[in-house]
Amino acid sequence: VLNTCSIRQKAEHKVFSDLGRLKTAKARNPDLKIAVAGCIAQQIGSSLFKRFPIVDFVFGPGNIDSLGKWLNGNAITKDEGRPRKVLKELERRGRWTRDEGRHSQFSILDSQFSALNDNPEYHLKTLPINREGRVKAWVSIMYGCDNFCAYCVVPYTRGRERSRPSRDICKEIQDIAKQGYKEITLLGQNVNSYGKNLAENIDFPELLKVIHEVPGIERIRFVTSHPRDLSEKLIKVMSDLPRVCEHLHLPIQSGADKVLSLMNRGYSYEEYKGKINTLRKAVPAVAITTDIITGFPGETDEDFECTANALKEMEYDGIFAFKYSKRPGTKALDLPGHVDEKIKSQRLSAVLKLQEEITFNKNKTLEGQILEVLVEGPSASDKDKLTGRTRTNKIVNFHPVSSNEFVLRKGDSNGVYGDRELIGKLVNIKILEAKMHSLLGEVESSESP
Repeated sequence: VLNTCSIRQKAEHKVFSDLGRLKTAKARNPDLKIAVAGCIAQQIGSSLFKRFPIVDFVFGPGNIDSLGKWLNGNAITKDEGRPRKVLKELERRGRWTRDEGRHSQFSILDSQFSALNDNPEYHLKTLPINREGRVKAWVSIMYGCDNFCAYCVVPYTRGRERSRPSRDICKEIQDIAKQGYKEITLLGQNVNSYGKNLAENIDFPELLKVIHEVPGIERIRFVTSHPRDLSEKLIKVMSDLPRVCEHLHLPIQSGADKVLSLMNRGYSYEEYKGKINTLRKAVPAVAITTDIITGFPGETDEDFECTANALKEMEYDGIFAFKYSKRPGTKALDLPGHVDEKIKSQRLSAVLKLQEEITFNKNKTLEGQILEVLVEGPSASDKDKLTGRTRTNKIVNFHPVSSNEFVLRKGDSNGVYGDRELIGKLVNIKILEAKMHSLLGEVESSESP
């Protein structure tokens, strides 16, 4: 099963490359079943069969439950072998495509099953969620997007905004807490607009208040927020609720008003800056990260300079930066003034270099401070250290309390290193040294400051 993303062209090319490599495996084993899921499946649909005849099943992101039914039905090797009873619902929801009599192929896309569009939490009620570890968990609170930014395919592949009822979200979080998880991250394309299409009278700040009362959850995070919908009410809740972490990812995309307008972002740079200033006054310790797109159609050297100046003025803790990627069906595709790939790359390198300096300088200010860290497990870069994150989402690597406790965890199915007594706990860490993308520290105590 290839679960796909279509936000950028690079991800699409990777999927096609993987499918090309699977041709050999399919030739060796004709009974091998290959499925393509997610947003590329939704965007391209059954035309994938023409380009890649090895593909047996295509399903959109809202039809996760259909995979089990398809597999249980032992479907699509031969038409006459399909168990009709098991596949009856799938046949109603999707369609079969003959492949010159050799075998059948099946596609089911979100728009072909209205029940999922009406009830976005459907698959969460019917499917078990496999979560690794017992420290952090991610919880979807809504699906889709109504913003229609000129560069983005999400509204076309994931549909319009649909919020999950608060009672279902809280029930899932209560179950997570009972399993021992300490931190949750609430997920949505734009969590700030949560609740707009629900019958119940609730918005995102009110949802945070309800979740905050769930016992056992020590930290609450959320992504992603749209600047236009960042309200003073949400900022106040972030300030008032101690379990809500002091970190906000707020994509700016560009520092030039002209480009922001072409992107259909719905705010000016000054409006964005005003909200950042309000947030920093209310939550002085807040860390802010953002997204940047370089080389959007029509972006001039002067426009790019506005973006560079925005990075200097905002002093973000980190950024995710990407070159503009042409996506089918989006308004940006038809805009004039597409930027040369070489210039896109140069601008991307420039913003990354600039931000590295800003991030490192901000990290340096943390040296000598004692910070609360939620220990997640062994460090990926050094098996002799543990790793965790601060409330502001900074990565901290450190030696455990005692080196003789730091041994191979024989009973761990992953066979990883780490002090099991610290994993999942809030620990006070003194920051000894700032790195470019992380911090190095030592344990002060196992109780939060």
